[in-house]
Amino acid sequence: MMVPSLTYYTAVYVLLCAFASASPTATETHPRLFNKIYAFGDSFTDTGNTRSMSGPTGFGHVSSPPYGSTFFHHPTNRYSDGRLVIDFVAETLSLPFLPPYKYLKGNDSFHGVNFAVAGSTAINHDFFVRNNLSLDITPQSIQTQLLWFNEFLETQGCRGAETEKQCKAALDDALFWVGEIGVNDYAYDIGSPIPDDTIRKLGVASVTGFLQSLLKKGAKYVVVQGLPPSGCLALAMSLAPVTDRDDIGCVRSVSNQTYVHNVALQASLQSLRGQFPQAVIIYADYWNAYRTVIKNPSNYGFKERFKACCGVGEPYNFDVFTVCGMSSVSSCKNPSEYINWDGVHLTEAMYKIVHDMFIEGGLTRPPFSYLLDMKRRLG
Repeated sequence: MMVPSLTYYTAVYVLLCAFASASPTATETHPRLFNKIYAFGDSFTDTGNTRSMSGPTGFGHVSSPPYGSTFFHHPTNRYSDGRLVIDFVAETLSLPFLPPYKYLKGNDSFHGVNFAVAGSTAINHDFFVRNNLSLDITPQSIQTQLLWFNEFLETQGCRGAETEKQCKAALDDALFWVGEIGVNDYAYDIGSPIPDDTIRKLGVASVTGFLQSLLKKGAKYVVVQGLPPSGCLALAMSLAPVTDRDDIGCVRSVSNQTYVHNVALQASLQSLRGQFPQAVIIYADYWNAYRTVIKNPSNYGFKERFKACCGVGEPYNFDVFTVCGMSSVSSCKNPSEYINWDGVHLTEAMYKIVHDMFIEGGLTRPPFSYLLDMKRRLG
């Protein structure tokens, strides 16, 4: 899973640490190292762009309890019992939670915007329509989110070369956080004659084009999450035969999809680093973060590796037709003991662990601390 440049970045980072001599953390001397965050992705990152009426049908109850019960104590249209990785990132950087783009109010966007959409794909929605794979899914893709971002920039007065000052104000001191996106593409392709490698090539190419657009606009600090081992989710576990399992008990065929996808994504990021040497592009290893927890869940306070906290049915407390948020479905008493929240999405406790692994645990390449040090040095 390592990209060829890891040795280079490690060496650079060691040199930076030597010159910095015990460089302080972002919250110690730079509570606002970044003034804003722009986030993109799917339901793992969506802070409210979809609601029950607009979200994926399979999880069309995100506006109902017990969603949001742990931290916010009411539904916030996040697909979890509480905060997501992006929420913890905002807290770490001393910034407020990101407002969803579709429901911006007044000056909400002063410290950033979240463009992520539940059900969103990496490949343009038209591809699935042309191949009769549209089902009843969210029509947005990562390219939709780019269009929204461009529209947002226009509201900030950034409309081209003649508005360089306004563009600089909107883009400077911004962290671009690209959450996982691509799992839905594979899910929508299940049972179709289109091979996985076609989905992978098209998906990675789409994300690469998206990133190129951001970098050309002036994005300098970019974090790109890989895909998790989605074979560990209750949805996959409940649908796959028990013979299809890997060394940690997850669905081998499904997790292999995301592993191979991540390898291709990392190769693309390495190419982008060569094209845009002025930018810091970080890969956040969701796949290994998730696997690390699954291997030793008790080390992180978890008692349930695969069962969903909110749901019904055996053996994983999940039924695709009776999902979390329905009046007949209840949640567990202690979500913090569960990795999985509703069969597809994770608990706040798991998102917090993943965040910690990204920010402090070395599961980003180069290290996230390298990005912070570069921001301090270069501004």
